[in-house]
Amino acid sequence: MPKSPFLSTMAFCAMALIPPAAFASQGGSQDQVTTYALENGLEVVVIEDHRSSAVVHMLWYRAGSADEPRGTSGIAHFLEHLLFKATDKLESGEFSKVVAANGGSDNAFTSYDYTGYFQRVAADRLPLMMEMEADRMVNIRLTEDDILTEREVIIEERNQRTENDPGSLLREQRQAAMYLNHPYGTPIIGWRHEMEELSLEDAMGYYRQYYAPNNAILIVAGDVEPEEVLALAKEHYGPVPANPDLKDRVRPSEPRHMAERRMIFRDARVAQPYVMRTYLAPERDSGAQEKAAALTILAELLAGGQTSVLTRKLQFETQQAVYSSAFYSGTSLDDTTFGLIIVPAQGVSLEEGEAALDAAVSEFLEEGVDEEQLARIKFQMKAQQIYARDNTNQLARRYGGALTSGLTVADVQAWPEILQSVTPEDVIAAAHEVFNLKKSVTGYLMGEETQKVAQ
Repeated sequence: MPKSPFLSTMAFCAMALIPPAAFASQGGSQDQVTTYALENGLEVVVIEDHRSSAVVHMLWYRAGSADEPRGTSGIAHFLEHLLFKATDKLESGEFSKVVAANGGSDNAFTSYDYTGYFQRVAADRLPLMMEMEADRMVNIRLTEDDILTEREVIIEERNQRTENDPGSLLREQRQAAMYLNHPYGTPIIGWRHEMEELSLEDAMGYYRQYYAPNNAILIVAGDVEPEEVLALAKEHYGPVPANPDLKDRVRPSEPRHMAERRMIFRDARVAQPYVMRTYLAPERDSGAQEKAAALTILAELLAGGQTSVLTRKLQFETQQAVYSSAFYSGTSLDDTTFGLIIVPAQGVSLEEGEAALDAAVSEFLEEGVDEEQLARIKFQMKAQQIYARDNTNQLARRYGGALTSGLTVADVQAWPEILQSVTPEDVIAAAHEVFNLKKSVTGYLMGEETQKVAQ
């Protein structure tokens, strides 16, 4: 269900400091994270890692494609592109040139729930990164020419990533059928007919509403000291005024799902037909992540390797599939999805493949969880989480994605132990709750004439 921002209304002032909340490492098993909040609402998260002299500087906004005004789909992603244009201090394209000239790299990304900008540089270049990022938080200077040229860029991006890929088109249609009212049903990149009409006014309206310190999280990870990062944040981001008109983050909610939905997507370019089904599923909620943890492990049990349930049954035992998968990502502000895929083997129809997939899942629910397999998965997850701490960019993204999706630092740090505490009974209970056909969309991807489906 929708959650409000951590700091939704802050005073229109930026120089004073609210006392910090620090999260100390526990015997070296936790990330060394310290958090602060400036009076203008900017949250500052510092993740210490002194093993190299590099630093990742990320600025996350609690605004993604699901926050767009109706009729302007794609504006969040469009604005992400436009933020590399001119500001009061920089010429168009100069931002990335300065980063590269200082031996660093930069990029940006847009999701349903957030937009993020990052640079990876030597630690002594951090002040310059903050200066430039704070500048474009408030001083972007767009022209009609910028809109015309960059709009062609994002339309071509849609052509390459979506229009030229039947699988992407199926996923887009499936997502639209999954969400009847919630904006997760609108593609992040946007619907083409709306993208073609995006204007300077649309871009600046979204920018003025959401690009403000009281809607942002600054994450700095690497060879830094928390108090030094705080001082730099006060210097560069502190003078940026909060948006006093920022509203609580409330979105249209889904009505009750009462009917199974099915679709057939035909495209002459399809070389390998397959079946994809997704179910509406709960996300990770702050202070209540247990159900999401069970679903995370369920996906691994079903399709997390050569010994997983679907791989073993469908690809090795019955040889009805050349590929099978299960997927779930709980880091989401609102309800997410749990998905299943089967690519039938030669001579196996899509209908037969779907039936085999359902039979394998049903058998798993009847037999229950293999304790040894569960133990292996937990061990692998623990190892992955430890290895991930060696990648500062990945570590920063873990916290940024969580914090912009309604979670807290404490939730992020509790997550590994919650995963380890999942029981077989938790997994089966979560599976029974999620595998409800009334809350599902089943899609067939096939060529124009190569497959027939009984009507």
